[in-house]
Amino acid sequence: MLLENKVAIVTGSGRGIGKEIALAMAREGAKVVVNDIGAALDGTQAGEDPAQEVVAQIEAMGGAAVVNRESVADAEGARRIVETAMDAFGRLDTVVNNAGILRDTIFHKLPVEDWDAVIDVCLNGSFYVSRAAIDVFRKQESGNFIHISSASGFAGNFGQSAYAAAKAGVQQLSKSIAIDAAKYHVRSNCIAPSAWTRMTGSIPETDANRERIAQRKKVTPDKNAPMAVFLASDAAAEVTGQIFATRMNEIFLISQPRPIRSVHRSEGWTPQTIIEHGFPALRPSLVPLERNQDVFSWESV
Repeated sequence: MLLENKVAIVTGSGRGIGKEIALAMAREGAKVVVNDIGAALDGTQAGEDPAQEVVAQIEAMGGAAVVNRESVADAEGARRIVETAMDAFGRLDTVVNNAGILRDTIFHKLPVEDWDAVIDVCLNGSFYVSRAAIDVFRKQESGNFIHISSASGFAGNFGQSAYAAAKAGVQQLSKSIAIDAAKYHVRSNCIAPSAWTRMTGSIPETDANRERIAQRKKVTPDKNAPMAVFLASDAAAEVTGQIFATRMNEIFLISQPRPIRSVHRSEGWTPQTIIEHGFPALRPSLVPLERNQDVFSWESV
C-alpha cells in the first residue's frame, strides 16, 4: 500500500475528480480528510453533504476518513481544515488543492464579483490551505502538495479568463512553494486533469462541439487519481516543481515558460530597429493563439 500510515487532505472531494482522488488514496492506505462545502458549481450553497457520502464509502472499504466542511476561500477556514487532520490523525503528509468553482463569461461581460469568487476559491484557496499546512510540514521536515490546475491555465479557452488566470497562478504558486520548501524536504507539484464532471458538463453543446463533447464524456474522473497517488507517495521523492497533465490513459509532462528566441544589438534598441530587425527575427517563433482543443487536438486514448 503506497500511502500506508499517511494522512491526506483533499479539498473539494465530495464529487468528481476530488472524490476519486480521495477514494484512491484511501485504497492505498491513507487516512483522508474529505473537505467539501456541498456547493453548486458556481460556489453558492447547495444544501448538500457529499463529503459525508465519500467518508461513508471510505469507511465501507475499511479505511479511515473524516469530514470537513470549511471553505478554502477563507484563511481561518483553511487553517481549520489542517487542524481537522491533526486532531483526527495526529499528522499530515499530503495536501491536494482540488477545490474549484466556475463562473464562465466572455471577458467583456465578466462581473467583478464573479472574477473575485473564482480567484478566491481556485487561487487564494490553494494559498490559504498550503500556507496553513506548511507549518506542519516544516516541523516534521516532510510533506507534499498536489495542486489541481487545468489546461485552461496554459492553453486557455473562451469565456474562462478568471478560471484560466487562477489556474495559471496555481502553477506558479506550486513552483514557488517547491523552491522555498525544498530545504525542508517538502515537495509541490501540479496536475492538470481531464474528465467529464460537473465542471465540463457545464459546457454548452453546439453543432460545432457536439462530437468533441461526446468524446470528452468517455474520460472518467477516476483516470486522474493514479497520478495523484504517485505524487503523494515516497516513490515520487525526487519529483517537485513539475506540472503534469492527465487525460484518459495519457500522462503529459508540461513545459514551463523559458526563452525560445533572442535577438541582440550591441548599441541597444530603438522602436525603429525593433521594427526593422528585432521583430522580424522573433516573428517565426511567436506562440500561436491556440486554445485547449488546438493543443490537445486528438481524441483521448
